[in-house]
Amino acid sequence: MADKTMRGDRLHIAIFGRRNTGKSSLINAMTGQPVAIVSDVPGTTTDPVFKSLEFQPLGPVVLIDTAGIDDRDDGLGAERKKKAAAVLEKSDLALLVVDPRTSDFSYEDELLEKFRSRSIPVIVVANKIDLAGVENKAWFRDKPCVRVSALTGLGMEALRQRILEIAPSQWEPPFLRDLVRTEDIVVLVVPIDTGAPKGRLIMPQVKALRDALDAGAMPLSCRESELASALGSLRKKPALVVTDSQAFSLVASVVPDEILLTSFSILSARQKGDLPKLVEGVLAVPSLRRGDKVLIAESCSHHPLQDDIGRIKLPRWLNEYAGGGLRIDTVPGSSYPEDLSSYKLVVHCGACTLNRREMLRRQELPAKAGVPMTNYGVLISFLKNVFPRVLRPFPELYARYENKTWPHQQGQTGG
Repeated sequence: MADKTMRGDRLHIAIFGRRNTGKSSLINAMTGQPVAIVSDVPGTTTDPVFKSLEFQPLGPVVLIDTAGIDDRDDGLGAERKKKAAAVLEKSDLALLVVDPRTSDFSYEDELLEKFRSRSIPVIVVANKIDLAGVENKAWFRDKPCVRVSALTGLGMEALRQRILEIAPSQWEPPFLRDLVRTEDIVVLVVPIDTGAPKGRLIMPQVKALRDALDAGAMPLSCRESELASALGSLRKKPALVVTDSQAFSLVASVVPDEILLTSFSILSARQKGDLPKLVEGVLAVPSLRRGDKVLIAESCSHHPLQDDIGRIKLPRWLNEYAGGGLRIDTVPGSSYPEDLSSYKLVVHCGACTLNRREMLRRQELPAKAGVPMTNYGVLISFLKNVFPRVLRPFPELYARYENKTWPHQQGQTGG
């Protein structure tokens, strides 16, 4: 069902425009539901509003209603504009809603340049065409424009068709279905511990199961304690074993070396972000020294557990590797500290709640500051001495590692 698709796995369509151009009315017209507050009072929309829906034949999408780009410059208005600007970093497609009778389009021109610089496809939506007035034809001359009335529904089908024409056909890579073939056996090792949600699997585990089925493969799930028995019961060897990263040591000792092995977190990093860059980032770990700062970044907020991976385990394992004395900060949510330049390494979670564009942006920020970045699964594999092995399911990455093409590999043996 569309409602069960996580927000991070949906195409994100963001709606921008000045106050009172009809952005909220447009969302209501597109969804056929009063999901956004409509008012004649400018500035009614404050925080971005997210609405998940099925947009056939495109599939599951998220519509994002943002505050007006011309919001007043007092403290509250500035904060609204800041939040609207942050939506840019997760937008796969943008709708710029304008009143065609406007005389000065300076706000819109500035926003169009931001879309262009980020390679975000955009449609200019000239709303309120049911109202009388003189259209600024010169500004629209070279714009990809659709004319609509969100109030009457005029032009809404043309807008829908235009969205289908320019929307990315695939906004994120597959999870694992490109790694297996029909009738391959895929073993999914799913520990059931205090971090496991009661009665449910975590999203990367669900994705792995579904992708294996979509590929025509035959998934087998078990706990790490039953893995040896599960492997012994099979008539043919699995093509791939996927494990929770925290069970790498045990699983690697049980799974024969000729069987490909990786983790849910690494597959998630490949789907959501730039895995080669995350692999390159982990090769900076041997250079960590006492007093160095490391940032551990989580994309979601959760209640810390007694043996929390981001707050307890990873800091402990990193300090054991480096000989102690590392200064480690853990930050939850969607924001980094403003200054990343003081860190020697950024370690990111699996990003299952983010969409691909947002994760790529989160990788871009440390890179601009000259700070290497890796993720939980890649780092754990390195610290637990199974790093080269978990790259083998990805031949190009494995070849780069074997050929020592990354700068941090020079003169080091790795984990």
